[in-house]
Amino acid sequence: MQQKISLKLLPSEAADEATVKKYIASSAGKKLQAVTGYHISKQSIDARGKNVYINLQLNAFIDEPFIERTTTHFNFKKVSAAAKKVLIIGAGPAGLFAALKLIEAGIQPIIIERGKDVRARRRDLAALNKEGIVNPESNYCFGEGGAGTYSDGKLYTRSNKRGDINRILQLFVKFGAPESILYDAHPHIGTNKLPHIITA
Repeated sequence: MQQKISLKLLPSEAADEATVKKYIASSAGKKLQAVTGYHISKQSIDARGKNVYINLQLNAFIDEPFIERTTTHFNFKKVSAAAKKVLIIGAGPAGLFAALKLIEAGIQPIIIERGKDVRARRRDLAALNKEGIVNPESNYCFGEGGAGTYSDGKLYTRSNKRGDINRILQLFVKFGAPESILYDAHPHIGTNKLPHIITA
């Protein structure tokens, strides 16, 4: 059977699958061999006290075969020769996700962006940070990926009421983001990884 289990573990324990299975077995009152696997439903860090703990909400597989986590299937059609075309202004998050929706609908998106591609932006940002040289067309605000591509880490998902956030996270995973963003309380991809995901 599948059972919902909550655990509060030290980071080293939470990172070790064998240890997590031992705690699951203890919590469920089962032998270790009965635990065939688990999915993390939610993971958060509790750093309020002297020791740091990881809170885990798990879907444990007990006395039944383990089933891998299912992922969302995306149907991206070949649209290079599509009869319908739509012009999108800006290659920020809204523009990129609008383009993906159009591709799923069989419509060819054409994105117009005033800034440079994500790799060229890195060079312009280096010149800005090291020498104070501002390129008005390629900077933190303008360019492929939008303002958040080279953020300082303060961006986060602010709403669960404006659409299927899980679908967005699944899309990021499909294009190279770590699977942990599907269950982390505060999902984080990282500026070092995001440019590669945008161009995937």
